[in-house]
Amino acid sequence: MLVDSHCHLDFPELAGNIDHILEAMSAAGVGHALCACVSLERFPKMLALVADHANLFAAVGVHPDEQGVTEPDIATLLELARHRKVVAIGETGLDYFRLEGDLEWQRQRFRTHIRAAKEAAKPLIIHTREAAEDTLRLMREEGAENCGGVMHCFTENLAVAEAAMAMGFYISFSGIVTFKSAQVLKEVARTIPLERLLIETDSPYLAPVPKRGKTNEPAYVIHVADEIARLRGIPRDEVAQATTDNFFRLFKTAEPT
Repeated sequence: MLVDSHCHLDFPELAGNIDHILEAMSAAGVGHALCACVSLERFPKMLALVADHANLFAAVGVHPDEQGVTEPDIATLLELARHRKVVAIGETGLDYFRLEGDLEWQRQRFRTHIRAAKEAAKPLIIHTREAAEDTLRLMREEGAENCGGVMHCFTENLAVAEAAMAMGFYISFSGIVTFKSAQVLKEVARTIPLERLLIETDSPYLAPVPKRGKTNEPAYVIHVADEIARLRGIPRDEVAQATTDNFFRLFKTAEPT
């Protein structure tokens, strides 16, 4: 069995076809998926979708790219995280790729999520893009090792992965690891301990080879597993077992079906 540790099934590209998405997951041997929240405004719809399906889980948070949305506070995140389907806080983090200017608001938002995760005793789902140094710095300053979590859709080098793992974090690979241009990332996937590795789609984005150009979906996580198996020279079943075990070890309140 495989697990898609990060997707966005509430996004319009997928939400209108959820029955097909779930059927395709089952056919591909993908038993569970975690839907990450990007704004508090979108959370109720996402939670309603997840609540109808025993093999889907949720995370609550506000993406670092989201502007003009309700700013989260610790009390709100804690209240929403009490729902039995919410297994993590996020996605959160820093993204210096799309936004310019004074991004202190983004760093403060990240600190809020870390503090909420520690109080809720639930892991963090961290997004970082062109902001690795500040991401790791804030994780250390806020004591993120006390809640742990995952560096989702990882695109950094081995040194960043090792720094995150030293704080108890897992490293999750998306379809990007299948891209021919991702040589540095392939080396990270080949090198890090298998017991610290997760796989994801980040669907509806980043469809892996051989599905590039298509709308991504959880069933396609099998291609991420295949590439990691190829890079490490091990059977896909070994990757599937390890990453599934890792998922339920990290997200302790997620119950396998």
